[in-house]
This record gives sequence, structure tokens and C-alpha cells, in this order.
Amino acid sequence: MAQIIDGKLIAAKVRSSVAEEVKQFKTKNGLAPKLTVVLVGDDPASQIYVRNKERACAEVGIASEVRRLPSTIGSKELLDIVRQLNSDPTVHGVLVQLPLPAGFDERAVLDGIDPKKDVDGLHPLNMGKLLKGDGSGFIPCTPQGIVELILSTGIEMAGKQAVVVGRSNIVGKPMAILLLQKNATVTICHSKTKNLGEVTKQADILVAAVGSPQIIRGEMIKSGALVVDVGTNRVGEKLVGDVDFDSAEERAGFITPVPGGVGPMTIAFLLKNTLKAARLLSS
Repeated sequence: MAQIIDGKLIAAKVRSSVAEEVKQFKTKNGLAPKLTVVLVGDDPASQIYVRNKERACAEVGIASEVRRLPSTIGSKELLDIVRQLNSDPTVHGVLVQLPLPAGFDERAVLDGIDPKKDVDGLHPLNMGKLLKGDGSGFIPCTPQGIVELILSTGIEMAGKQAVVVGRSNIVGKPMAILLLQKNATVTICHSKTKNLGEVTKQADILVAAVGSPQIIRGEMIKSGALVVDVGTNRVGEKLVGDVDFDSAEERAGFITPVPGGVGPMTIAFLLKNTLKAARLLSS
């Protein structure tokens, strides 16, 4: 039976540390770090995520603001708002909540954020820095949080076989790079991977981030593996991950639950990135 990795508990420790550092920042600079979230449209899941971010900011002393915009706004107006935030000296972090409604060029909007304020780590400059191992940029929050979850188990990543299922810019690709930087041997799987279960069964560390409900079943997991489930899929009234938890728990050595695993870590590292942005812009 797998040991549950408690993301809530580990995230609480990260947030406590950030709260202390925010106090020191305020004392030194006379203002709080500030995060502005741009929310376009009325996607219910996005509304919940944004409320959670606001609440988390308030808890650690980070100022936050949400720019709520109708889905009818034009791409040019949206980019103009992003540019205004780039030039506002009181704003340290800018985050455009994804996904954007249909019709927007997501890439153009994300590329329009000042890389020094890009707390989601999705600007090409920050992605390039991640690839080079340059710590001065911003790393996407979810992969950072996952590394912290793995470290909490005491498992050494160096030399381990790691499999990442999913190749998104926000989780899969940066996750693979971070695991490589920890000297794991990394395989990335995706929708075109043949015999997925045969590949995942080789993994000492398995990260499921494909957005497909319970696609990873117990028989696809190596006995004793560390399993990180990034998925949040609504199935009826229930929230389930990309991993079939019940069958996976029988095989894995460590496993993250959904909810209460990766989600809290993502927000904790968003707070950490916002503080980092404030420090960089105030130095």
C-alpha cells in the first residue's frame, strides 16, 4: 500500500516560509509584493482557481488584484492591458489565467508579458533560461511544486528512471527538464506513444499530466514507484486525477492524491515566484 504524499501539508510549509519573507520584504521596501491576475470570460473552473489564488495571496501578505474581462474583449485590448501591467511599477507579477476563450492567440498574449513579471514561467525567455539551467528566470509553478513533493519523500532522483506522461509547456516539458537537471533518466510520453503501459511500467518516478481521467491504471505502474498525479478531471460530481488512485495505491510506493496533492503546491510556488519577481524588480 502506497504512502500518501500530503501536498496540503508540504504547501503549508512553503507558504509559511513565503509569509515570513514577505514580511521582511515589506519592512525593507515599504510595500507588499503584488500579483495581478487577468481573467478573460467566465469559465467556472478558472473562476475557482483565481479565487484560490486571491485567498492564498492574502494569507501570506501578498497584494493581489484580478482584472475580470469579458470574453468579447478583442485581442488588441487584452494585449494593451498586459502592456499597462508591464509598465505599472506597483505590479510585480502578471498572470493571464488559462485557458483563454476561443479566438485568442494564447501564445501572443503570454509572449506579451514582461519576462521579469512572468510568474507562470511561460515567456520564451524564461523557458530558455530553464533549458539552460539559469536560475535567474521563472520556472512554471506546477513542476517546481512536484520537485518539492518528490524531495519530501527522501527519494534520490539521480539515476532513477522517470516517465512524464504529457508534453504541455506548462507541466510536461518543464517537468522533464527539471528531472533531467536532477540527473534522472527521462522519457516523455504523449497521445501518440505506443504501448503506454509498457513505458510507464519502467518508471521509478511517474508523473501523469495528460488531462485524461484515470488513464494510468495500477497494472501500468512499477511496484514501489513514486507516482505524481497532476490531473484534475471532473467526472460527474467527482474530481479525479489522471491516475486510477485505488488500483495505483496497491502498486506504488508513494502517491499524490487528487485533490490535495499537486494543486496546493502549484499555488504555493506561484506565491514564491511573485516574491521572487518583487525582489528582482526592487533590487
